[in-house]
Amino acid sequence: MAKILGIGIATLDIINYVADYPVEDSEIRSTGQKITRGGNITNTLTVLSQLNHECFWAGTLADEPDAETIKKDLKRYSINTRYIQVHSNGKVPTSYIVLNEKNGSRSIVHYRDLPELTFEHFKTIPLDQFNWIHFEGRNIAQTKLMLTHLNEYKTVIASSIEFEKYRDGIEDLYPLSNTLIFSKDYCLTVSGNDPEAFLEELHTTYPNKTMILAWGDKGSYGINKDQGIVFKPAIKQPNVVDTIGAGDTFNAGVIDSLVNKKSLLDALDASNKIAAYKISVSGFDISNYV
Repeated sequence: MAKILGIGIATLDIINYVADYPVEDSEIRSTGQKITRGGNITNTLTVLSQLNHECFWAGTLADEPDAETIKKDLKRYSINTRYIQVHSNGKVPTSYIVLNEKNGSRSIVHYRDLPELTFEHFKTIPLDQFNWIHFEGRNIAQTKLMLTHLNEYKTVIASSIEFEKYRDGIEDLYPLSNTLIFSKDYCLTVSGNDPEAFLEELHTTYPNKTMILAWGDKGSYGINKDQGIVFKPAIKQPNVVDTIGAGDTFNAGVIDSLVNKKSLLDALDASNKIAAYKISVSGFDISNYV
């Protein structure tokens, strides 16, 4: 078991289930609705906690009723919130999600009116208790300061960054973490439709990094200085129920594998498997998987 700190946002997810995705300027009836906690980093921590790691979340919440839904769900999964930053004003970030029951796909409209975690708050956290710290690739200026502080810390602590989507200046984070986890959308935005070329070119500049690229239903790629580039095909899932957080679950598989000193190829295999399981169930309860 490792002690893992996650830095990023939590959201209130309002999920509307529909029999088929609506066309623009139409009205349809939802077959069901669920209100729950979401957000990339807390999704990842929820999975890691079920993989028997001790998980902590550092992010921000507003002092308002919807925050209680988030805190209640985190408590359910034994995620420690002692390092959160609470703001007296603002609104908990909210994702309005349409989930297509026909194929499990989801479309999201996201609203936020809340500052993200500050470097000044991050500095107050005693980092030497953690084995791994995982960052969302967002809030770039503050995250850069946090990672720089982490790299100058008295104790060497492994870290990872998720690059889900491109943001201005996000390249500045490349040299600051041990493990870089990229999404397919990120690669397509910054490089194009050649995952191996993307990883090989980036690894030439940063040869000591471990880099992982999830490529949707095709599989996942990875590269490090010991193994070069490797690939694992996706696990085919015939029963797709809910794709919300599949990438976050994949990231949890990566962190669990690497913190347990598994090989890069084994990490890809484990991450593909757990992501395939996740899309076969609604939500993030993976108790039947583990």
